[in-house]
Amino acid sequence: VQVAESGGGLVQPGESLTLSCAGSGFGLNKYGIAWFRQAPGKEREGVACFSNYGSKYYAASVKGRFTISGDKEKTAVYLQMNNLKPEDTGVYYCSTGGYVSGNFFGCGMDYWGKGTLVNVSS
Repeated sequence: VQVAESGGGLVQPGESLTLSCAGSGFGLNKYGIAWFRQAPGKEREGVACFSNYGSKYYAASVKGRFTISGDKEKTAVYLQMNNLKPEDTGVYYCSTGGYVSGNFFGCGMDYWGKGTLVNVSS
């Protein structure tokens, strides 16, 4: 089981960015995929979850601005981020798997990608 993030970059406040998480070794019917982020000097926090049932969950800080979606044929999950703010800056990770290492809204945290950097700055 592996996941890999892509799509990070430098954007200005108010702009949009879409992150991709590509999974392998499993299907979205078995495991959901979650997005987390870690800002400099802060703890990692959950952002959104696309569950194995296709349900979507969001942290309060991004609800209404971020949209998570999934493609079961490609085993991929996307995070559309609109109206980005400087406080959205950080390394974004996707996770999947079972619940041995915890879960976020039902998305497992056993397997992690290496992360992609999002920098929101003017």
